[in-house]
Amino acid sequence: MVLPDGDVVVPYDSAAMVRSFRSTNGGASWSSSVLVASISHHQVAGGLREEPLPSAAVDAAGTVYVAWSDCRFRVNCRSNDIVIAKSTSETTWAAPVRVPVDAESSTADHFTPGLAVDRATSGATARVGLAYYYYPQASCTAATCQLDAGFISSANGGATWSAATQLAGPMSLSWLPNTLLGPMFGDYIATAIPPGGNAYPVIPAAKAPTGTTFHQAMYVPVGGLPVTGGTRPASAAHAHPGAAPSYAPSLGTGSP
Repeated sequence: MVLPDGDVVVPYDSAAMVRSFRSTNGGASWSSSVLVASISHHQVAGGLREEPLPSAAVDAAGTVYVAWSDCRFRVNCRSNDIVIAKSTSETTWAAPVRVPVDAESSTADHFTPGLAVDRATSGATARVGLAYYYYPQASCTAATCQLDAGFISSANGGATWSAATQLAGPMSLSWLPNTLLGPMFGDYIATAIPPGGNAYPVIPAAKAPTGTTFHQAMYVPVGGLPVTGGTRPASAAHAHPGAAPSYAPSLGTGSP
């Protein structure tokens, strides 16, 4: 993330943690990394090729937002929410909060966020857009899992959120190309918000194959989606008893 003062902040996934490092001189040198937060992650069902990759954005004041999938708010880590942490200084981050796509008691599993902030806004008026994937039923199999994509927004820096909108799906995992690491729905998801404009999530989505020919492509909603306020409050950070303490990598180090 390039901040308004020219500093560069790089958030990244480091196995069981999200960390970040910074340059104040255009990349000539870099700081040591600092901890954003630990990751508690539920392994998504169906053998899907998925891990808690972070997505980041920055507002007009230079506050960096980082989103990832995390099960800390779920009893016994039974499914993931999307959580967001914000930078509070060059070296510190606020605790993650839960984006209220649905209730903590829901059966859904949420993962692979694509986060955006309108860079003309900041603080309590920051306009935030978030695309993500989800299973309506976290407990499913490769034959029964139904994959959807959704979108949710906030007009006050993530304090409260709109109702969620379904963007695509349901998709069957058999519609996805297989890899050595499982069916690949595509983690190439992103969202952009031009100043004062609508949000444009860009997502991979699939339709049923024709014989052995896959039909998977990148899509964006025509005209974008409004970034609206809402009354659904983000949850204060906490961990449920029995939640997994950290994410255990299971996807290996290479890509097919």
